[in-house]
Amino acid sequence: MTDETPDLESPSNIIPINIEDEMRGAYIDYSMSVIISRALPDVRDGLKPVHRRVLFGMAELGVNYNKPFKKSARIVGEVLGKYHPHGDASVYDTMVRMAQDWSLRYPLVDGQGNFGSIDGDSPAAMRYTEARLKRIAEEILTDIYKETVDFQPNFDDSLEEPSVMPAKLPNLLLNGSSGIAVGMATNMAPHNLTEVVDGIVAYLDNAEISVEELMEHVKAPDFPTGGTIYGMEGVKSAFRTGRGRVVIRANATIEENKGKTQIIVTEIPYMVNKAVMLEKTADLINEKRIEGISAFRDESDRDGLRVVYDLKKDAIANVVLNNLYKHTSLQSSFGINNVALVKGRPMVLNLKDMIRYYVEHRFEVVTRRTQYELREAEKRAHILQGLLIALDNIDAVIELIRGSRDPEVAKNGLMTRFDLSEVQAKAILEMRLQRLTGLERDKLQAEFDELMKQIADLKAILASEDRKRQVIKDELIDVKARYGDPRRTQINALGDGDIDDLSLIADEEMLITISHEGYVKRTPLSEYRTQGRGGVGAKAVVTKDEDFTEHLFTATMHNTLLIFTQKGRLYWLPVYKLPEGTRTAKGRPLANFINIESDDKVRAVINVKSLDNEDYINNNYVVMCTRQGTIKKTLLEAYSRPRQNGIIAITIDEDDQLLGVCLTNGDNEIVIASSAGKAVRFHESRVRPMGRTAAGVRAITLDEEDSTDHVVGMVCIDSPDAQLLVVSEKGYGKRSEIDEYRVTNRGAKGVGTLKVTDKVGKLVAVLDVTDNDDLMIINRSGIAIRMAVSDVSVIGRNTQGVRLIRLNEGDEISSVTKIEKEEGEEGSIAESGAEPVED
Repeated sequence: MTDETPDLESPSNIIPINIEDEMRGAYIDYSMSVIISRALPDVRDGLKPVHRRVLFGMAELGVNYNKPFKKSARIVGEVLGKYHPHGDASVYDTMVRMAQDWSLRYPLVDGQGNFGSIDGDSPAAMRYTEARLKRIAEEILTDIYKETVDFQPNFDDSLEEPSVMPAKLPNLLLNGSSGIAVGMATNMAPHNLTEVVDGIVAYLDNAEISVEELMEHVKAPDFPTGGTIYGMEGVKSAFRTGRGRVVIRANATIEENKGKTQIIVTEIPYMVNKAVMLEKTADLINEKRIEGISAFRDESDRDGLRVVYDLKKDAIANVVLNNLYKHTSLQSSFGINNVALVKGRPMVLNLKDMIRYYVEHRFEVVTRRTQYELREAEKRAHILQGLLIALDNIDAVIELIRGSRDPEVAKNGLMTRFDLSEVQAKAILEMRLQRLTGLERDKLQAEFDELMKQIADLKAILASEDRKRQVIKDELIDVKARYGDPRRTQINALGDGDIDDLSLIADEEMLITISHEGYVKRTPLSEYRTQGRGGVGAKAVVTKDEDFTEHLFTATMHNTLLIFTQKGRLYWLPVYKLPEGTRTAKGRPLANFINIESDDKVRAVINVKSLDNEDYINNNYVVMCTRQGTIKKTLLEAYSRPRQNGIIAITIDEDDQLLGVCLTNGDNEIVIASSAGKAVRFHESRVRPMGRTAAGVRAITLDEEDSTDHVVGMVCIDSPDAQLLVVSEKGYGKRSEIDEYRVTNRGAKGVGTLKVTDKVGKLVAVLDVTDNDDLMIINRSGIAIRMAVSDVSVIGRNTQGVRLIRLNEGDEISSVTKIEKEEGEEGSIAESGAEPVED
């Protein structure tokens, strides 16, 4: 041993390098290996290397569709030992997936035995299963031995394997692909063969065709498990850009079976594990996140998939189904990311790109195949030509051969005497004696003539791009005729894929209550009892001190409330978003739901059926009336685009405020009443439609001598048998026939509608009613009474009316609204002991 330190500067085999450079280079090499040799498919045949090797290995092994099955272990060993030096699991898993009809739209392997299930069950071990190629897989391999594609050395240079398949069918589009590489991934959807072939034929006819025109043929992805695609935006995005999100729903029907309502699911979204989906459904039911299901079971068998959900008696089937779509895998999304290898480089491809690169590949395959067939045909024709020369000179040929010392001399003699090539001479020497018969000569001549025609045709194909294009087209049409099938996945172009919150909610009728200080709630209408006229009512709302109910009306859960404030602003609020409360609950502040200003106040609320129906919003109007007697009419369409912070609905003067709002159809009559007991009636056509921010025009002329006179309400008459009901602040009211109010011009002073006296007080409400309506009257102390309109007397226009509700000292009416009477309801006196009061 020596203590000398080695000289680091002396020449050696150690080359110092920068570790950062080495790591960068090694990582890039690794990533490119993963990208090219493992994770991404080739755009030409749609196969990754492992798929290509499995198919080629099976072809080499001779397990074609018309041959007996071979053990999977035998196939895996063949592929593993010759082409794919990785784990046997990777090869077997690849082969298994290519045999699963729920994984591939067009399976390429015909499996015999347990190849797994849609529930995620593992396949049997490879020693138990058997496999062979499917007939459609052989279309991918067709012409592979005709020098149509390049071969490359296998892992140990002992054999050669194809670098790509000839692919007579567009496998990438048909079966899609998925894989995770380094820094990128691919997820390509399967499509229908018939549609894809039609699209490629359209491209062959017109290379300038647009993606939109191609989509007339290739409608959307077609998944092996069926289902329904909801919404086309994601599909269009994927076809145009190569990226998009496709929403797939299970196919389900609602059926009645022995008095029990059931939801039957027969198809589920692609790549959904049925067993996991059902397990999650059970958890959601136990957690009460999905309600209305009493039991569910899997009734799937060899005839197909079938999952049955039994519903409870009070469950609404559509609501339960939509909850299943929202919370379980009965609806799932497939994120399309079309990344494939183009000339060894990963690229994002749209629909036209994939078709274009496939067609380019087929042009090359057809060209190389034609060149190969031409060479072989010319070789054969050359031999036949020599045989025919020999037959024409058979006596001389026989004499020359008999006189030759050995075959070599005979061959040279034939070549010299008849001007033949060496190949021709050898063929003559190897010719059997039976060829000398006349019939055999005719056969040779016919074969030669046919070959010459074939050679001419092959040369014509090579010389013409149009002929090559026609060959590709004919082959594709032949593939379509043999393997084309109907779509499995339906398309719902009107859906957007998102589960609308409305679809999860039953469309029940609600009573909406908004208090003077802005507390809001919804209560099922069934909680209120009908009482007789004059009853003291049932406790309706628990409010804060000095608060009282100001707005009371009915709406269904699917309606949208248009909330108008006294400053003329409009806010939107879906009914289902309101807090539900009991009859005695006070509700929650409205400010929690809309961004209303602190110095503003809700003044009018209407509910509309829909803001999405073009016909509805363009044929209905919003009519607004202010406290100082201004009226304005605007098309509902102007208010159909909700904004979080609201919009200006009408421009209001400083000394005025918005009072009432009606929804009309353009052919209504309007009645506006003042606190002084006057009412004016005119047709709404007297008010021209105005813009959203307009201020309006004069509706009624108020009493100039009474500074407190103001508008108390506006009624839009749309029923010929409607009556006008007025209520005073002291609890008096009456009905009058609408015809008692003559039609005047807008802006008139009006006629008397209630005699305003100290006994009845000033007018506080005006409503249009029929005998089928009920009234809900609420006073400032929070007491409510519901009574039938038919209990209110019909008396003259200019009278005092009758008492509708008994008020305590100092109490006054705060709100009156009408309610449609439900079938089967009967009037009844309140349980509090109230009695009808004589007028």
